[in-house]
Amino acid sequence: MDSQEIYDKVRGHYSAVSQRTSPEYGSTVAKSFGYSEKELAGISQEANLGLSCGNPLAIASICEGETVIDLGSGAGFDAFLASNKVGPSGKVIGVDMNKDMLAKSNKIKIETGKTNVEFVESGITDMAVIESGIAHCIISNCVINLVPAAEKTLVFKEMFRLLKPGGRLAISDIMAKKPLPEALRSDMAMYVGCISGASEAYEYQKFLEDAGFREILITDTKCDLNVYIQTNDDGSNKADYCIPPALGKAETEKDGEASSDYCTAGISSRAANCCAAENSYVSLTQGNLNDWVDLRKQSIAMRAATRHVQGLENELALRLM
Repeated sequence: MDSQEIYDKVRGHYSAVSQRTSPEYGSTVAKSFGYSEKELAGISQEANLGLSCGNPLAIASICEGETVIDLGSGAGFDAFLASNKVGPSGKVIGVDMNKDMLAKSNKIKIETGKTNVEFVESGITDMAVIESGIAHCIISNCVINLVPAAEKTLVFKEMFRLLKPGGRLAISDIMAKKPLPEALRSDMAMYVGCISGASEAYEYQKFLEDAGFREILITDTKCDLNVYIQTNDDGSNKADYCIPPALGKAETEKDGEASSDYCTAGISSRAANCCAAENSYVSLTQGNLNDWVDLRKQSIAMRAATRHVQGLENELALRLM
């Protein structure tokens, strides 16, 4: 399947997801990935569709007055949370290619009277609508895995272009624990569900390094992917949930515990970032989702000041305790 077909499938799926009206589901998923009650209470419930695979804001160190870009902003969940942090003197730009998601996020923006956030229509491999070097921080949550493999490097180059010298990047994403079998790679239900397009950690490392990022750190957050399919619309746990038979013992043997990782990367050479409905997973997973993929959270700190990078690492340590 070529890139355009993949984008069409992704658009179709997330247009349907944009109509989701189960805030309790979204709340349960968000809390499982580290969002607090206070954070969730600070934004419209409509913005939380339960698409997170981490909390990039927890490691982004966003300050008042900064400009933040959210790649794949969806209904605006992280963008609105970031807008609370940057305050009236700051600005948040949400980027999404899906018209239905943009319609929803803009509706929420109007209803809540937010004036420091805007949403623009664009893919994330070429964001010509945004000028270079304007962002102090870029965030993204469970989105880059949806970009076709041949185009993933473009995303990281664009992020580097958009960041100010000394800016930083915080990404939550899903990564493959090991090479995925072709049956998984080619299944579109699994692809739009954020599984089949996942890269391995060494690939992510190379994407970042090739784009100009350095001081990269990947840290396990110990989150469980099965929350997506174990949670009812009302936020309760599916007591009768049963993991289906495995594809085969040799293929699904666990490589250690299920995990979710942070990745921090720092100073660039120029220094002078989920999802699917239950039936989308069950169709081909045929086993514990954690057998195949990890949740990885990344924070790329491009500031030359070592103290800032250390500060991010301290945040990570605090959250992992």
